[in-house]
Amino acid sequence: MTHAAIPLALATALLAAPVGAETTLRIMSYNIWGGGGNEGKGIEETVAVIRAANPDIIGIQETMLEGEDCTADHCPPQGTSVAKAIAEALGYHYHDQTQENVALWANAVISRYPIGPASAHDLGVPIDVNGTTVWAFNIHHDDEPYQPYQLLGIEYGPAPFIKTEAEAQDWANRTRGPAMDLLFADMAAADGAAAVFVFGDFNEPSGLDWTEAAAAVGQQPVKVDWPTTGRLLAAGFVDTYRAANPDPVAKPAYTWTPQGDEADPEDHHDRIDFAFARAPGLVVKDAAIVGETGPRSDLGVDPWPSDHRATLAEVSF
Repeated sequence: MTHAAIPLALATALLAAPVGAETTLRIMSYNIWGGGGNEGKGIEETVAVIRAANPDIIGIQETMLEGEDCTADHCPPQGTSVAKAIAEALGYHYHDQTQENVALWANAVISRYPIGPASAHDLGVPIDVNGTTVWAFNIHHDDEPYQPYQLLGIEYGPAPFIKTEAEAQDWANRTRGPAMDLLFADMAAADGAAAVFVFGDFNEPSGLDWTEAAAAVGQQPVKVDWPTTGRLLAAGFVDTYRAANPDPVAKPAYTWTPQGDEADPEDHHDRIDFAFARAPGLVVKDAAIVGETGPRSDLGVDPWPSDHRATLAEVSF
């Protein structure tokens, strides 16, 4: 099922639907790493993950394969999106985000509820939740230059190494600022919605994780108030995972990556996948990291098919 089949009358109703009683939704952001295709597998394991998490609305990233000539600074997707096949296996609606711009890399929104026409830059869609209109935005930001690697002296593309919070913020704004500008332009379409969600592989951590306390215990090299997540917090959005788990030292939460050793000096495990929410009367009832069975996952699903763990939350408004 795609939004293309929704008639204009229903699209208008989606935008005008009145807000009713309390609505509860399970929301999820999941980089599916080609839905198994990068390892020559089908979508079955990815579908099993989504079934286990039981979300109502999912922002998925990397619905296509990494190109054969993939490098740190140039890696276009190739092949066919698996969003349609995943949605059909679940009995869900879907919207493939096919526009090419700096905020997308093979993205799609999958929903238990009907989906309306996309925003101007294809970053968000309205969803009719039993007569209540919510908007789901889904982004995938550039991973190069990657500021944690710049700070830690890890080679990745041509970017220089850096040392300070101010340098990290400057490089982050240069890398992802234009994509965030597109997102905020598109979010104007959601004015009046009962709730707005932003999902994504941000390829940038959160200032709620890179705190003075986290740096003091060696989880992070320095404190950084990261600007990409910071813009959403300043706009009234809630980081659903940190709302439910506010202490990053007690609950560090790593979505990147279930692969490899956390002590590997050539990588830095971190939380770069997010589910943000904004709504009057918003309550985050619970939130979890979904991944392989182990200490870094609140919900374990085996076998785990992606190089990212997913973020799941239950919210009401």
